[in-house]
Amino acid sequence: MAILWLVLALLMLSFVLLPVLRRRRGMIEQVAPGHPDAADPANYGFVRQEELDIRMPGPDQDLEDVLELVQRTGDHRAAAQSLAGTEKEGEVRWQRVQAFAGAASLELLARPGGVHETPGGQWLRVWRAEQPKDPGGAAVHAEFLVQQAWRTSTPGTDDFRIIMEEARDACGQAALLAPGDPVPYITELSIARGLGYTRAEFDKLWLNILDRAPHHMGAHLAALHHHCEKWHGSREEAYAFAEAAAARAPRGSMLAALPLFAVFEHLPEVNLVAGFYRSEVVTKAMHGALHAVHGARADDPTAAHVRHLLLFFLVRAERWAEAMDQLTHVDGHVGALPWTLSGDPAAEFALYRALAVAGYEANGGNPATLPG
Repeated sequence: MAILWLVLALLMLSFVLLPVLRRRRGMIEQVAPGHPDAADPANYGFVRQEELDIRMPGPDQDLEDVLELVQRTGDHRAAAQSLAGTEKEGEVRWQRVQAFAGAASLELLARPGGVHETPGGQWLRVWRAEQPKDPGGAAVHAEFLVQQAWRTSTPGTDDFRIIMEEARDACGQAALLAPGDPVPYITELSIARGLGYTRAEFDKLWLNILDRAPHHMGAHLAALHHHCEKWHGSREEAYAFAEAAAARAPRGSMLAALPLFAVFEHLPEVNLVAGFYRSEVVTKAMHGALHAVHGARADDPTAAHVRHLLLFFLVRAERWAEAMDQLTHVDGHVGALPWTLSGDPAAEFALYRALAVAGYEANGGNPATLPG
């Protein structure tokens, strides 16, 4: 009889505990005072999860139109014209090269080709064949190879090294075709990480970038990896690199947000304590990032990268109103850290968005009180 009562007691306890445990699954459940399902992001005009664009961090209508045309028709000429009309030193060219390369890479993954099927991304091969001296096509091809190496092979294997060596040659060709363009050297930063460049090799590469674009945010984000613990650097080295770049950043530059990226690169594997995200180091880094986006130009393409990372940290720190402010700027596009580290970037972003809405409403907010 005692055993029967024990079994009944355990069953009753499971009915109480299981819903609680389910709500606490995942990484960040403790940051929301209300359950995410209690509030509807659609009430704020946010885009449905299935319609979120995972290709880019923020809107670029010209790029979206060109990508749609190229992928629909298989004609590369619109992409070539787009890059030909984009200034070499700016952030826009770097992001568009990444976008075109990423589109071709994902197409190839989806359609590797066969006896009776043309492989995806064929338009990039045609581009390189028909315009071998086009610096834009050369830069996209180099970035395409880098993305293929990271997506389709394992670092340290022969396959990975072979693709990366080919990518390094492609970067050299692209650099020769456009001597003042920093993008081939920025692309090579990923190769340096994959092939394990020596410090001297990395420093030489970094000087080539600084000579061409000393305040390039994309370049600094790529270089930051080399100073982090996971790539044979250290937390202190990464923080020093990021803080030095932020200190010399010109007015309006997103480099003021670089320390927040350094903090993100060194987050503990598991840290569910909201207080950690209110610590002095994290708060200072968030303050720098907030200052950067508040002073950003409306057309700065790197501001969206910063806002996405800010959303992550602000939700973790339970700073709901500020998190909602970031959402009003970036909702609809999720091609940025930290979402791209997930197998389903749209779902990861949607979770944080739901938490932000739930926290905002639990503290008296509603669609009518949201600025903008």
